[in-house]
Amino acid sequence: MPNPQDKSETEEDLAQLVIGLGPCTYLLLLLLGLILLFPFLEEGIFARTLLGLLFSIVLLVGAFATRQTHRGFILKLGLALVGVGLKWSALWSGNIALLILAGLAYVASLAVSFSGVLRYILQRGPITTDTLHGALAGYIMLAFVWSFIYALLEIANAGSFGPGQLDFSQTGIFFRLIYFSLTTLTTTGYDDVIPLTNHARSLVMIEEFSGVFYVGVVIARLAGLYPSNVANVTPERLDGFDLA
Repeated sequence: MPNPQDKSETEEDLAQLVIGLGPCTYLLLLLLGLILLFPFLEEGIFARTLLGLLFSIVLLVGAFATRQTHRGFILKLGLALVGVGLKWSALWSGNIALLILAGLAYVASLAVSFSGVLRYILQRGPITTDTLHGALAGYIMLAFVWSFIYALLEIANAGSFGPGQLDFSQTGIFFRLIYFSLTTLTTTGYDDVIPLTNHARSLVMIEEFSGVFYVGVVIARLAGLYPSNVANVTPERLDGFDLA
């Protein structure tokens, strides 16, 4: 029979892997907090200011979350600062052109940060707490990237998503696109938001593919743990196991 001590050590290692802290842990918590708080921060200038502040923090933490080259860090930080600046300018001025530019900057900043997280979780070495949390944060960041793309498409070509026209002057519209992006990425598809044009449908298909591909890559990365674990098994640890 398996050694109870080995089982206890495995459970302790798993607990440390899930509960431990790192830069990507804070990014993950910020993203989850943003999703949970978003519905409460859509009405009123004060609430929208807090929402803008949360988005700004997410972009900046995303720039700092993973190890990177000096050039990569400058690029991510620069895009984050441009996005934050345009977002706050659009928030206080109500200028739709600035809002579109802010959306483009957010897409670029989140996409670059996502690519950094993806490189981080795929690099050689053992799986750490920060790697695991980075994989989860990257999945949510990918959904946010697509939600901004959908919002920009709807602004450029009204009626791309429905049912009914999405009016961004009303509260809750952008959150519906975040919700739609997450359900698309996970291939859930509740059909309460649907693509109505071929341009929208083509983007949705690409997001579905990217979601499946991302999960497959992360699972393959996690599966890489097992050969190293097997290689570390000694004859003493095999005592008591029935190998027949």
